[in-house]
Amino acid sequence: MDDKAVLWLPDADSTHSAGRSLARCFYSRPVTVFLRGELGAGKTTFIQGLGFGLGLLDALASPTYALEQRYPLPSNEEFLHIDLYRLDRKSADDLIASSDGFCGIRCIEWAERMSSYGGERTIDVLLQEDRGGRRLEIVFRDLMIPAASAVEAWRDDVALPRHIRDHCDAVAELSRVFADALLQRGVILRPLVLKRAAELHDLFRFLDFRPGAAPDGIEDDPREAAVHVQWKTTFMGLRHEPACAKFLRERGFPQLADVVAVHGLELPSPPRPTIEQKVLFYADKRVLGDRIVTLEELFSDFRKRYGAGKESPVATQWMAEVETVERQLFPEGPPL
Repeated sequence: MDDKAVLWLPDADSTHSAGRSLARCFYSRPVTVFLRGELGAGKTTFIQGLGFGLGLLDALASPTYALEQRYPLPSNEEFLHIDLYRLDRKSADDLIASSDGFCGIRCIEWAERMSSYGGERTIDVLLQEDRGGRRLEIVFRDLMIPAASAVEAWRDDVALPRHIRDHCDAVAELSRVFADALLQRGVILRPLVLKRAAELHDLFRFLDFRPGAAPDGIEDDPREAAVHVQWKTTFMGLRHEPACAKFLRERGFPQLADVVAVHGLELPSPPRPTIEQKVLFYADKRVLGDRIVTLEELFSDFRKRYGAGKESPVATQWMAEVETVERQLFPEGPPL
């Protein structure tokens, strides 16, 4: 299932920044980035930003005459930049075929010179002049995303309580608002991956239920409880985050599992290198039940239900962590 986003970039700086942001959207290797656009559309600027985001401190040299350039990355991977501008279709196809076994991140500039492009493990970027700037369309085809019908079927299979479903849907909607705000700022992300991760992030929240910690007015459903016992046996000893990640990996969605796995509050804090991981983590901390709240409101409820109303060093550390992610995502303040 394709994941798509559209951005408007007013100048070269924003084009370079958009390229840098793409570096935080990679989940698997190998992957090929197809880059298309007319002369002057900003392709080279975008690729240089991507290289910088991947850790290349020196600007990428144009491979127009050498046809391709290879760069080692700090991650011990390799970045391959290919430029097809001066090649005819057959020569372009032959050159690309010679690198089909490449295991890192391959970026093909002037992909329209090829007979065909697209397919699995690919990301298609189109840059076009628009309103004095550039319009960037990006289509991700490099990972599997479950359909909405699968999300609903899984929720039914685990007897997910209504208030947890409502919470997941509220987090998904707030994630969309945050995603839209980031896209307007020229930050590339995967809207559909973020939506599905939000819809599923608390699929096994009942594994962590504690007596007396339920929200006011919420009572256990005996029928749901019977199903939950079965799943608690299946995921014996796991919290809801790793349980959901395991569930998704077993069903062929390992990258989505990577997003869901780190949405919770943990010590030590797990790394969240991708933009989708950060947005889900933050959006989840801005929703109490199905209501959008401030971080202080959320942690006040946290202290009431889990700390007998008292502050704790752990809660203080978690609050600081969420505030740090908030500043990373929205340096000028969140949209809500």
